[in-house]
Amino acid sequence: MFAALLNPDDEVIIPTPCFVSYQAEITLAGGVPVEVPTFVEDHFVPRIEDIEAAITPKTRAVFIGSPSNPTGAVYPREFLVKLAALVEKHDLIVISDEIYDRLVYDTEHVCFPSLPGMQERTVLMGGFSKAYAMTGWRIGFTAGPKEIVDGMVRVHQYSIMSAPTVSQYAALSALMIGEPFVQDMLREYDRRRKLVVSGLNSIGLKTFEPKGAFYAFPDLRSTGLSDDEFCNRLLREEHVAMVPGNAFGDAGLGFARVSYATSYEKLEEAIVRIERFVKRI
Repeated sequence: MFAALLNPDDEVIIPTPCFVSYQAEITLAGGVPVEVPTFVEDHFVPRIEDIEAAITPKTRAVFIGSPSNPTGAVYPREFLVKLAALVEKHDLIVISDEIYDRLVYDTEHVCFPSLPGMQERTVLMGGFSKAYAMTGWRIGFTAGPKEIVDGMVRVHQYSIMSAPTVSQYAALSALMIGEPFVQDMLREYDRRRKLVVSGLNSIGLKTFEPKGAFYAFPDLRSTGLSDDEFCNRLLREEHVAMVPGNAFGDAGLGFARVSYATSYEKLEEAIVRIERFVKRI
């Protein structure tokens, strides 16, 4: 996508913490990623004034991911409407990664191109890996203005022939019969979400309530350890894996990503082990 969209040195604004490959993909396409930090006190929703302050004559696009990996943040309609007005004012494109759009709890997911005037300014990214638990099948989709998608197809045809046939049939089956399973999975993720958030908060690792995806993003700073130190020691001493927040950009320093995409029983045991570790340090 970025190879089709960017000229050399074009800038793309990215709210962080964000998924680890966004910045690298922009750089590989010859562009310049411009990070705009978000903050736990804002539930990791960007401040519109910070995004506007990052816009320069070289800005080509704004990249958003909602629901977010790693924070679980879901951008509210009020913010997205302001972002729509901003990108129209500055004649920008929005790349909207909405792969977790079906995994949202107690809030509304707003599909960005559904906002007035945004269909012609948005490249929407989605897939089957998360909503249908098809992580290994590697099948996704994009939708956007014809001139951008045509450029993406020209790049794509010389790098990847097509999604595997078996994955395409699996995706078709998911669309036809998968909805009851999606709803069952969503209810179970919600149960695990509540366990993890309440458990981490009870330990003293302050964790805001994620509204989407299957991640929590606890604040580790009260422990006196850096996020790297905390996660490395926790893995060695208690065999519990968390991802240091700095992996997702400088705005993630002092935090860690916890995935609750595993069994409830394993999560219960993980909370016990994390508590034991925190008490020990």
